[in-house]
Amino acid sequence: MTTTPQYRAAGTRSHRLRYTQAHSPTISHIRHQEVSAMSILVNGAPAELPFDPRVSLLDFLRDRLHLHGTKKGCDQGACGACTVLADGERILSCLALAVQYDGRSIVTIEGVGSATELHPLQQAFIEHDGFQCGYCTPGQICSAIGMADELQRGVPSHVTDDLDAPTMPFSAEEVRERMSGNLCRCGAHNGIIDAIAATFAPSPMPETEAAQ
Repeated sequence: MTTTPQYRAAGTRSHRLRYTQAHSPTISHIRHQEVSAMSILVNGAPAELPFDPRVSLLDFLRDRLHLHGTKKGCDQGACGACTVLADGERILSCLALAVQYDGRSIVTIEGVGSATELHPLQQAFIEHDGFQCGYCTPGQICSAIGMADELQRGVPSHVTDDLDAPTMPFSAEEVRERMSGNLCRCGAHNGIIDAIAATFAPSPMPETEAAQ
């Protein structure tokens, strides 16, 4: 029986987002369930969806719920614009089927902050010029929030030296590696790294390191 991968954003040298198969139901199992509808908790509110194994999570969010903050960029998992948080972990919604997340919690950029109360990372993006056209910004912010949680949980990356450390070091090298799956075609990467560091770094990163 083949398991359908659950994709999760984590930077790699090839700018591809790796995936895990944990907690992901098989398509054959889903197909044989007698289900007429499913429910996903989106930004804290239950959202009902008639059972349709063909709908991607991205299309469910944008077309069914009209949450247009999550962007459709490449639609093949290469740019990171569609990144959302699933039970706190960053995933690529363009590569995920909505039915895989029945009963689970999804947070989009609309659930991160509001027009009257920005998330600290959103405010930092403004202060550090972490965006230009803004198209990739929702995915960048969701990915950075998930990345900060990975560092706290000790999830290693391609550049991690000590794989057994309980938490990962917060460095420009780690952040750039882990965010490499989220592309900014306007070239605002330095501002993005500065905004992430200002929000999540336990102590300021050296200027020479942050500017690399």
